[in-house]
Amino acid sequence: MESESARMSSAQEARFRIDAPNSKPRAVKVIALDAPSEAVVKQLVQRPWNGASFFTASAFASDPNASKSLSGWLSDLAGRTKDLIDEVNSADLVVMIATAGESAQAASIIGEACSAKRVMTTALIVGTAAKSDEAIAKTLAHLRPWALMLVIASAEDYVEDMLTALRA
Repeated sequence: MESESARMSSAQEARFRIDAPNSKPRAVKVIALDAPSEAVVKQLVQRPWNGASFFTASAFASDPNASKSLSGWLSDLAGRTKDLIDEVNSADLVVMIATAGESAQAASIIGEACSAKRVMTTALIVGTAAKSDEAIAKTLAHLRPWALMLVIASAEDYVEDMLTALRA
């Protein structure tokens, strides 16, 4: 009698196999929301990733009128402007990185765009060790309504581990 393993590897059974990978790589967009988190993102981009793209929205903090137009409001790390809607349209996941105590107002615009397109969002807060609970709460207040998962990272290297776990 033929074993089940031998039978399943036969040519007759091979016709039922699916010759495609189990999943495609995720299209992850990582966005720094402030100048200190931009430094974290610039360190992250040096590592190998599975198709993650890295951007900054820190210009939003210096220009409160930036929310009137969503075009040209993100920047890649080379300084080229990118359209927020185009980037969200091509994303499976958007990861926002903010620094405790800094302004994270850009999260509301990014979150609204992600909600409209049904793109999952995650937010990571870094730099919490040296900040007060009030500073952390200020940043949390901006991020909480727009992040499906919100993580307070105890160290910056946790961000890399989190992105790896999210298959970035």
